[in-house]
Amino acid sequence: MSAQKIIAVVGATGTQGGSVVRAILADPNGEFLARAITRDADSAKAKELAALGAEVVTADLDDQDSLRRAFDGAYGAFIVTNYWAPRTPDQVAQRTAAQMELDQAGNAARAAGEARLRHVVWSTLEDTRPFFGLSGALVPTVDDGRYTVPHFDAKAEADEMFRELGVPTTFLHTTFFFDGLLSTLAPRRDEQGRLVLALPAADTKLSGIASEDVGRAALGVFRRSDLVGRTISIAGEHLTGAQYATVFSEVIGEPVTYQAIPFEAMRAGTVEGANMFQFYSANEKQFTGDRDLAAVRELNPELQSFHTFLANHLEALQLG
Repeated sequence: MSAQKIIAVVGATGTQGGSVVRAILADPNGEFLARAITRDADSAKAKELAALGAEVVTADLDDQDSLRRAFDGAYGAFIVTNYWAPRTPDQVAQRTAAQMELDQAGNAARAAGEARLRHVVWSTLEDTRPFFGLSGALVPTVDDGRYTVPHFDAKAEADEMFRELGVPTTFLHTTFFFDGLLSTLAPRRDEQGRLVLALPAADTKLSGIASEDVGRAALGVFRRSDLVGRTISIAGEHLTGAQYATVFSEVIGEPVTYQAIPFEAMRAGTVEGANMFQFYSANEKQFTGDRDLAAVRELNPELQSFHTFLANHLEALQLG
């Protein structure tokens, strides 16, 4: 039997990184070993991963040398940055979240190159700027006019760093996580006590995926060296808001009605969030077309539909 290959996983105690570590640990083929990279090896989540069998290593995305050491001896790495990571007021004053992602992606790309990794999976997203244009004709810009959806655009901008450095990379385009529909975006009761699913999705299809399926898809990518240099876009299902509401009704056994939130109404609270959902909707054909569910299922035969995901996670559903 050939030696197991080490996959170093950045952000191992987070949503995406954690899903990759768990997918590797649960793989009956045992082709890979999981090296969980975290800033705090003493955290409860890090200790949980260690107990499951992962090698836990301390490193920081803001410290290129620590990443280089964490990548040492590995076959590959899963790299993800967290635009939404909590930051102190001083950190916010020093750089934007988008600039933080660019800086951290650069550190990771350089460290991966120095460690001579053979396969990197970089969790990234589409660049929304070419679609909307930076003129602001369709949507207002964010971050001093640099971006339309910063947590998409900065990751897409960082793609070029991996290419320029010659890092053997598969660019993994994720999408909206089903998980958000269990809590912050879960159905809420109106004044009459009826459940309403309110989403800024108009009447178009919103691609979604279970966060745990990101890890399984990434594992499938690591098995395919022929995917180096390619962009792989993943989703679990493409549903309209009304179809999401129907699934809720079927699974919880109570009628749920869909209500479309106008993008402009959402923009009053969050420009970036409204721009993101408008991008999903206005770019529906391209976005869903890039996410061929049959191809995703080849990488991850356990791919969950929203119905399956909701039924499997019903205990976590927080209805308002």
